[in-house]
Amino acid sequence: MAPAQLQSLRWGSLEAEEYLSDCSPVKGDLSCPRPNRIGGCVAERFFAHASNDTDTENWHALSDHLIATGQLAAEFGAVFGVEKATRLAGLLHDLGKYSEAFQKRLHGSLDRVDHSTAGAVIIKQRASTGGDAAIAELVAFAIAGHHAGLADRTGRSSLGERLKKKVAPLDLVWETEIAPDTTGLMPAFERSCDPAMAAFQFGFLGRMIFSCLVDADYRDTETYFAALRGEMPAREWPALEEIVDGLIVKFDSFMDDLQAGSASTDVNDLRRDVLAHVRAGADMPRGFFTLTVPTGGGKTLTSLGFALDHAKRHGLSRIIYAIPFTSIIDQTVSTFAAVLGDEYILEHHSALDEEKPRSREQRDKLNLAMEDWAAPLIVTTNVQLFESLFA
Repeated sequence: MAPAQLQSLRWGSLEAEEYLSDCSPVKGDLSCPRPNRIGGCVAERFFAHASNDTDTENWHALSDHLIATGQLAAEFGAVFGVEKATRLAGLLHDLGKYSEAFQKRLHGSLDRVDHSTAGAVIIKQRASTGGDAAIAELVAFAIAGHHAGLADRTGRSSLGERLKKKVAPLDLVWETEIAPDTTGLMPAFERSCDPAMAAFQFGFLGRMIFSCLVDADYRDTETYFAALRGEMPAREWPALEEIVDGLIVKFDSFMDDLQAGSASTDVNDLRRDVLAHVRAGADMPRGFFTLTVPTGGGKTLTSLGFALDHAKRHGLSRIIYAIPFTSIIDQTVSTFAAVLGDEYILEHHSALDEEKPRSREQRDKLNLAMEDWAAPLIVTTNVQLFESLFA
């Protein structure tokens, strides 16, 4: 950014020139290759996280963390068309760590340093017109809240008040190390013409951007510290697209055996008809569907068959089976496991039986999967589903 531009940028009472420190080398001073404006010496390398070792060789390079977090967040956001926004959130979320104050903290200083506000300030400054400004607002909310949670829209704890804070000056090397692209943030998707629905969509999009950032940040940090311990997090689940054909084969085989072993009664004949009718509709476009069948009509298996076929038809990444009552979850999970095997099923709700016999590795994998529902098939409650979306 040119000096003339720096002079013109302001955020509240904070001038951009004051915010972004001038780290031009001082002639003849060989002891400090990157001095700052107030005489302090800025580190040649910047770090996001420190190991217990005082040797910085194994510390987590800040640029590595920001780029990796941005890449992960972009992959998560690509599912709903906001990969540019989520990548930018990842690149800028820890921008405040490009400060002498934060680097001193990694070396033992006890002074608290706000490292999340800086990125929110930058994105608001640089994407300030049209649709990009609207998405930048959501990205700023995500960045500012990636540790403490989303800020309020108004009041003393609002994002606007947060961004008026004066924070530690940044070393300008961040521009070259992460090179963020702040253009073209507005995704190309259909927006409602109804103001209330459009507001709901906008707020929901903000929560999804926030979720992508928090998950990506946590994962990259987790990977760094796990590598120091010589471990790798047990997060590997097959994508539903990779296994759905095999799951459908298992489902068909189970239903064939079930029907072959059942007497030809009116109820069983109706169950077959319901299953065939519902599965025939799985090729319909994605949307909302209802299944109204009397008790005993085979809704659990029929809905599973539809979900598998519909997921295959549209390349869906997971099946989430939400049930209103915890009392019937165990039965549903047992049924699904009998049909498909339990290695692809995640059970997540408040009444989960923690005492089920599992190895430590299995427990760790399931606990991690509850953080992001990475499993191909999730069985949960309506409460857990809506809390995951709106909490």
